[in-house]
Amino acid sequence: MSVPMRRERGLMPDLFDLLEAPMAALRPMAGQQMRLEDYVKDGRYVLRAELPGIDPDKDVEISVSSGVLTIHAERRHEERQAHRSEFRYGAFTRSIVLPPNVDENDVRATYDKGILEVSVRLAEEREERRRIPIEKPAAGEQQR
Repeated sequence: MSVPMRRERGLMPDLFDLLEAPMAALRPMAGQQMRLEDYVKDGRYVLRAELPGIDPDKDVEISVSSGVLTIHAERRHEERQAHRSEFRYGAFTRSIVLPPNVDENDVRATYDKGILEVSVRLAEEREERRRIPIEKPAAGEQQR
């Protein structure tokens, strides 16, 4: 199994995000994707998503189907002052292909300080590859 790797980006994560998705800079801010990180810890595949300012009870939906985890969130924010108002809104959806040996019946999610953390239990890894013996024809059989 290939293990998801956590990328350490150092001082300039935004620059690397721009290089990975050059057209992202041309999209409006509301259309940006949520930032994600994933890793394996204590027999669980862990996915963390930055979702600050979102009410997880009302604005976040998490689903798992056929080895794909989907996170959908909506942000609605409005500020009103005496002579002006300002609002921001947008929807975010990310779908992530899970490792092949996850247990889709054991998924947990928590939200704390703007970070959504979803973890899925990894099942015991099975040996997917097995050696196939090569048979030789019996002494009296004819070869083609």
